[in-house]
Amino acid sequence: PMYNTILTETNGHTQRITINRPNQLNALNKETIGELHEALKAADADANIGVIILTGSGEKSFVAGADIKEFADFSVPQGGELAEKGQELLFSFVENLSTPVIAAVNGFALGGGLELAMCSHIRVASSNARMGLPEVSLGVIPGYGGTQRLSQLVGRGKANEMVFTAGMIKADEALTWGLVNYVVEPEELMAKAEEIAGKILNNSGTAIASAIRSVNANYQDGVNGYEVEIEEFAKCFGTADFKEGTTAFLEKRKPNFRG
Repeated sequence: PMYNTILTETNGHTQRITINRPNQLNALNKETIGELHEALKAADADANIGVIILTGSGEKSFVAGADIKEFADFSVPQGGELAEKGQELLFSFVENLSTPVIAAVNGFALGGGLELAMCSHIRVASSNARMGLPEVSLGVIPGYGGTQRLSQLVGRGKANEMVFTAGMIKADEALTWGLVNYVVEPEELMAKAEEIAGKILNNSGTAIASAIRSVNANYQDGVNGYEVEIEEFAKCFGTADFKEGTTAFLEKRKPNFRG
């Protein structure tokens, strides 16, 4: 499919999705959110794709936030619908995808941009990255899961500080707080994301999908994550990958999960 605001590129078993609105610092508007949803859905449905890398075009910005002119005149119900639709189409959608998503954060990840990085499963940042949730400086709060995921990742105290001050933190501070997994020089960012993708691709896709569901269960209200883990563990025993993985181990060879 042809997209207006994103680029997709398949390299082996990895799909790279690039948000491509460089003149708007890759800000998220309704169209971009819709196109990201479609591209992620297609990649997730493609048995050939084992990892998705999400990034922004250029070196200045991953996603500099949401496109404010789109909703500056919204009413209360419209605001509620904006947040609900966005979470459903993109942010919760990414978090619950059965294909792991690596966010390669190049430059600014602010507001909806940081929220997009946070709902991804793994985050790698360039040393020039700047991250923050500036929403309260506009009289609003993060609405795409930011208040929830930031506190899960960095703890309540640091999340409160970042949300209340609307301030940005640098890449090395983000690393110290566990907000990102790695910080590398800008020219090494994609190679680092691909290196992690390569390690993931050695393993069973069905087992990874089970692992995503199990890890996410820990953050869902009223769900016993240990019970979900037992169910998901049991389901693995019915998969072709389990047969291949255990057989390969016993035959002292490397498993071929993508045969």
